[in-house]
Amino acid sequence: MSATPVALRAAETGIEVLTPSSLRDLAFARRLAELAPDCCAVVAYGNLVPAAALEVPRHGWVNLHFSVLPAWRGAAPVQHALLHGDDVTGATTFRLEESLDTGPIYGVVTEAVRPRDTAGDLLLRLADSGAHLLVATLDAIEAGDARPQPQPADGVSFAPKLTARDTRIGWQAPAVAVDRQVRACTPNPGAWTELRGDRVKLGPVDPAPTASDESLEPGELRVDRSGLLCGTGSRPVRLGEVRPQGRGAMTAADWARGLRLEAGERFTS
Repeated sequence: MSATPVALRAAETGIEVLTPSSLRDLAFARRLAELAPDCCAVVAYGNLVPAAALEVPRHGWVNLHFSVLPAWRGAAPVQHALLHGDDVTGATTFRLEESLDTGPIYGVVTEAVRPRDTAGDLLLRLADSGAHLLVATLDAIEAGDARPQPQPADGVSFAPKLTARDTRIGWQAPAVAVDRQVRACTPNPGAWTELRGDRVKLGPVDPAPTASDESLEPGELRVDRSGLLCGTGSRPVRLGEVRPQGRGAMTAADWARGLRLEAGERFTS
């Protein structure tokens, strides 16, 4: 365990840092009331804030969420935007309520989803633009200019945390869906499959190999001069980085050479 960059910066400047295991902790509740903050900013906290804590700051709690609400409420908005092939996503600041990501909106920034974005790529850009949005929102609240608006009733969708089932690659799916799934799980929690009973994590794939390789069955592997191909429910994909169980990352071509794949061998879904 180590302190976060925020905690380290706070310590450098003499700002008190509270680290309760739960916001329902009575000692934390007492100290929060003693501090009487004007407003509390929240980013990727991952739990609901109890009503007693929500009532302490006179301007409430402002959450920075990485989607354009009401789309993708929940723990994994960036991953679900990629999984579902969204062209545009963004970040939203809103006032927290007891329910999940439902509060009135202060501000929004949008971000185009690039064709080869991973969740890590997209989150880095949203963290940067979202930080500016959060500062602007807090400045507007301080100046008395903030006017939060209710979220639209239409367009609500949910983004629960990805499970092991969500991250296991289904090779029966078309190449475009496999590509989205792997990019949505990169770098964390990692898309995976199995070969010879061992789990293998995969980095982003190339969904556009040559037309001559379209005879591969879903999950079937084939080595050619340009690398390692795997069949899907449509056309094959070319594998990039591979992380075998218990080993470090390597190129798919290097991994395949070491395995000495047999003809027709395949990943299992």
